[in-house]
Amino acid sequence: VVDRVIQQAIAQKLQSIWEPLFSDSSYGYRPKRSAQQAIQKVKEYVEEGYRYAVSVDLSKYFDTLNHELLMNLLHKQIQDMRVLRLVKKYLKSGVMENGVICKTEEGSPQGGPLSPLLANIYLNEFDWKMYRRGVKLVRYADDIVVFAKSKRAAERLLESGRKYLEGRLKLKMNAEKSKVTSIFAQKNFKFLGFCLGKNGNGIFIRAHRKSLAKAKKTLKLLTKRNRGRNVRRVMQEVKIFIRGWIGYFRVADMKRTLMSWDEWMRRRFRMYIWKQWKKPRTKVDNLKKLGIPADKAYQWGNSRLGYWRIAGSPVLKCSITNERLAAAGYFSILNYYESLHSCG
Repeated sequence: VVDRVIQQAIAQKLQSIWEPLFSDSSYGYRPKRSAQQAIQKVKEYVEEGYRYAVSVDLSKYFDTLNHELLMNLLHKQIQDMRVLRLVKKYLKSGVMENGVICKTEEGSPQGGPLSPLLANIYLNEFDWKMYRRGVKLVRYADDIVVFAKSKRAAERLLESGRKYLEGRLKLKMNAEKSKVTSIFAQKNFKFLGFCLGKNGNGIFIRAHRKSLAKAKKTLKLLTKRNRGRNVRRVMQEVKIFIRGWIGYFRVADMKRTLMSWDEWMRRRFRMYIWKQWKKPRTKVDNLKKLGIPADKAYQWGNSRLGYWRIAGSPVLKCSITNERLAAAGYFSILNYYESLHSCG
């Protein structure tokens, strides 16, 4: 705890010194800046005609910062040698692996309050280098995208960027993941979980297909029918996840996707409840309590159809209605997304 407090104190002081010196192209770990602003800036550049992106991937960035270069950068703005020595001690403090202390000759201490700031200070040199050349750039920590109006220009920027990062800053670019892509090649262009789309109304922000797939996988695990938890508790867990996920991706245009997710999630909860009723007799009794005629309740309560098929049947839609799910605590994904947009 003492260690973190001291790191935070150093970071707060250094932040006030370095914040005016940072480039406008940097959005990560800075006050009043966010990933949403970064993708909005990407959209602006694309609307200006920059349709090719150089996605720069740095291999183990936080582990490969050169200590000597970093200390030289700090020394330009800080004259108090006590502070510099303390920062250097943190850089050289080492890490513990399997109970053994290993020396750290490069990299910054990850997980500490000081690490993100040091990482921004280090890459600030690259930001200004690109700015002086008139190159459009958006960076969020070590996620970097450089923009060009043609594929040929983008390929030149990839090579010149590699030379500067590896030669001047002594970092290592991942050759396989660092590449030139068309902005609208959705299978390739991805930045902070987002991508861009284009229709008759212009360019819009989308959640990348991998981000959507990952979120849907999480929802599927949360509503797995054999979890054995109370359905209201599961709904609360889903609500917590959805509020965080939508909070991050709120700038993306995904109304249709979330509409289909709502239908899918309601069906999954119907399946979850049907599974919890277990015995045919319990299913029949509960269906009758929810207003299903006795003959229909007996027919469906004793059905051998699979859980998913029954969850999509008219009998469950008429008994476990949307209103009843909402009363039990179901959190509408689409409604929450629209409420954020209506609030601006």
